[in-house]
Amino acid sequence: MEKIITESKQGTSLALTPKLENTKKLFIESYGCQMNFSDSEIVASILQKEGFNTTSILEDADLVLVNTCSIRDKAEQTVRKRLEKYNAVKRINPKMKVGVLGCMAERLKSKFLEEEKIVDLVVGPDAYKDLPNLVAEVEDGHRAVNVILSKEETYGDIAPVRINSNGVTAFVSITRGCDNMCTFCVVPFTRGRERSRNPQSILFEINDLHKKGYKEVTLLGQNVDSYLWYGGGLKKDFRKASEIQKATATDFAKLLDLCASAHPKMRFRFSTSNPQDMSISVIKTMAKHENICNYIHLPVQSGSNRILKAMNRQHTREDYFELIDNIKKHLPDCSISHDLICGFPTETEQDHQDTLSLMQYVKYSFGYMFSYSERPGTLAARKLEDDIPEAIKKIRLQEVVALQQEHSLERSQGFLGQVTEVLIEKTSKKSDKEWAGRNPQNSTVVFPKEQYEVGDFVMVKIDNCTSATLKGIALGYSKNN
Repeated sequence: MEKIITESKQGTSLALTPKLENTKKLFIESYGCQMNFSDSEIVASILQKEGFNTTSILEDADLVLVNTCSIRDKAEQTVRKRLEKYNAVKRINPKMKVGVLGCMAERLKSKFLEEEKIVDLVVGPDAYKDLPNLVAEVEDGHRAVNVILSKEETYGDIAPVRINSNGVTAFVSITRGCDNMCTFCVVPFTRGRERSRNPQSILFEINDLHKKGYKEVTLLGQNVDSYLWYGGGLKKDFRKASEIQKATATDFAKLLDLCASAHPKMRFRFSTSNPQDMSISVIKTMAKHENICNYIHLPVQSGSNRILKAMNRQHTREDYFELIDNIKKHLPDCSISHDLICGFPTETEQDHQDTLSLMQYVKYSFGYMFSYSERPGTLAARKLEDDIPEAIKKIRLQEVVALQQEHSLERSQGFLGQVTEVLIEKTSKKSDKEWAGRNPQNSTVVFPKEQYEVGDFVMVKIDNCTSATLKGIALGYSKNN
């Protein structure tokens, strides 16, 4: 998959092994961040107990749910186009019900029912446990809404159904919500306050995945580095905790250490990090454990201190450089990726050049790049005029993408002649005679299938590459196989 991304991710519809006693069919489609895909597994688990088996065929569904993203306007427009498709199917099957989940549901609330007559159900990210009641209301002929944000909900007591799983990699949610009020971002308004999940429930879920043969886990959160468990939920209340609670608290570095130590032959990744919260202890924990992948997604958003301040980012350009230097010192072969916004309000050409020079300093392996999209309700939308012409945004984005492609190719070429461990995840998209997987640096690697299988750890010597993909020949199984 291309790592250089300038648009919202494509939606994925999901299906799982059916329960024979279930008679109703659920079609669920997810857009946006990894957390949405993880949440869809929670939803499938909840509704499976209510008699729903998932289907990958839209026309067969009794209930259609779309899990939405609000991070950019384009993501919301994609969802509205999908609703048009659902409406066409619903005209043929009028008994089919349609629901909207996730951040877009939380942002628009009951307004969604007014704007989209096809929608029967609107459910925010913290209300999925109420789905049985809401679906019952819809089946009785009513339209239903629950978008109440919670201060405690983490879904730690629900075992996700691994939908459409390859049986090899899985997401495990460790935090929900975000307290970082970046002026451009809707997440604090759509996912609520930051709260962490009991580490024992996280380890229990990982243990279960290990027993089922999974080889890699990605720990998920809007801001994983701020993970903090002291027996309570909200991080902001930690100051009220007892001295014993504080002394025995589990932060993200400690959680990483617990996970990696418990399963030394499983790989661990995490996403997403925030520069202001990523501590040296996390970096040292990564260096301590071979099974924690040397890859960090570290959104920077801009290389200009003036724009970072306008974004209410709690780091400066210099802070970010210091963090990058520490990563390179302790993890010299670590791959780093980014998020960047081009054309934020008041951005000058010099601000843009500051971003390009920051990229030159870091030389990211890949990145997620976007032009600024004003989001209703954010501080930037209320206080700042979207004053950068679209033509200028487009030019700056093109320059950022071009530089990233150059750096991505340079990083890929650095693997030439090296041997790297690859976890096989699937057949290559371009050839059914090749496997595709990822190495610890999160690079996609393809190589001839030979005798290997999905789920194998294989040592591969790299002899060719593009900016997005490494190509090589398998030398044998890894010691972790």
